Amino acid sequence: MSALKPVTMTEQLRQLRSGETTAEAMMTRAIRRAGDLGHLNAFLTVEPDLALQQARAVDRARTEGAKMPILAGLPIGVKDNIDVEGWVTSGATPALAQLRAKATAPVLQKLLQSQAVLLGKTNLHELAFGVTNTNFTPIPAVRNPHDPARISGGSSGGTAAAIAAGIVSAGLGTDTSGSVRIPAALCGIAGLRPSVGAGGTERRYSSQGVLPISHTNDTPGPMAVSVEDLALLDAVITGTDPVTAKSLKGVRLGVPDCFWIDLDPDVERVCRELCGKLAKAGAELVSVSLPRLRDVWRQVSAPVVLHEPREDIPVWLAANGRSDISIMDIFRQIVNPDVRAAFEVVTSESSDKNYRDAIQNYRPELCRIYDGAFQKNGLAALIFPTVPIPATYIDIESAFGKVKVNGEDREIFDTLVRNTDPGANAGLPGLSIPVGWTQSGLPVGIEIDGPVGSDRDVLGIGVSIEREISNQV
Repeated sequence: MSALKPVTMTEQLRQLRSGETTAEAMMTRAIRRAGDLGHLNAFLTVEPDLALQQARAVDRARTEGAKMPILAGLPIGVKDNIDVEGWVTSGATPALAQLRAKATAPVLQKLLQSQAVLLGKTNLHELAFGVTNTNFTPIPAVRNPHDPARISGGSSGGTAAAIAAGIVSAGLGTDTSGSVRIPAALCGIAGLRPSVGAGGTERRYSSQGVLPISHTNDTPGPMAVSVEDLALLDAVITGTDPVTAKSLKGVRLGVPDCFWIDLDPDVERVCRELCGKLAKAGAELVSVSLPRLRDVWRQVSAPVVLHEPREDIPVWLAANGRSDISIMDIFRQIVNPDVRAAFEVVTSESSDKNYRDAIQNYRPELCRIYDGAFQKNGLAALIFPTVPIPATYIDIESAFGKVKVNGEDREIFDTLVRNTDPGANAGLPGLSIPVGWTQSGLPVGIEIDGPVGSDRDVLGIGVSIEREISNQV
């Protein structure tokens, strides 16, 4: 088991409220740790002077007896595709290196209004268009705090690494195909992809002020040490009461067969042991067959994310007063070969027909498959390994090629998104929970996906699962 034991956000807030520490002292430690662990490349930008100034303002207000918001003084990190007024939103790509945001994204504004203090902007896979966070010069690869020779996962790998390393205890990422949940699982923290549904009122968090990939799939998502922390962040973002633990007794959790195949043996062992513990705690584990899901999902995933950037990125650029930058300008300066290959499709019209079929036919069918599984089996959620394998070694030469799974060559992108992307394309809420360790000390995550709009139930179940895990330690 890794020696890293980051302090939870909940514990840090308790220390601040009790006077055991000050916001300035907590931020000073965060700044120092960010410097000491700079080799992880978790942050692209750190603003220590501004962060300390804001932390001191929180301390003054607390000393003067002001009523303090719930997150007052908490250091956070935010993925560098989320807008902060006056700060660069680089997307880890050269063409946006000087783009300064006109306004702060609403999802982040909620945290800042609760007086969380922003330490800096975190690293990401270039343009959030990948899941390893293996970037090429000039943007460095993010390194996994549990083994710096390994990937953090992506694209929100910087936020995940900063939390797992104990630099900050909470932050924001974004998730299109698994970009919150994959790095959460590989770095041993908790991550939530909230409901997106069909957009509109089914969307739990606003995606305004976020460098986009896909208006159909994109969403910001909180990341933290624990599910309990996520529940509090979600409450602040949504303006609701924090979720409490939901009893596991009688909760029906579907075990979908197509999500439990071709797994790393350690990942399978850890996740099946957890399912056994949940059954002993009173949960009902129900075998579920989803025979058409994989075929239908493949008709949705690539056509959507390879078409919508062409529509969505120019809108975001215009909102930031940078209509002078075109999507072709971005494409011409892309560094990562995998992202460049993807944008060759994005900037062409080759995906147009497949996109129409995906949106009009296949995505509705995918949603029906999930809805049918939940309703027919009376399920609160599906449960499965977040990622089929533990973190792999950083390998610039083959970073976007093959990975060994049970002795067989597999595409690394397809492997890492295999369990996270189907639910994302159906707009479901998904929660990755740190559940245990491989024999070599690498984290393993388990995911629960619920029906659209069941975020509070998913979080409540997650809190109970987390407590069940803690009881076994």
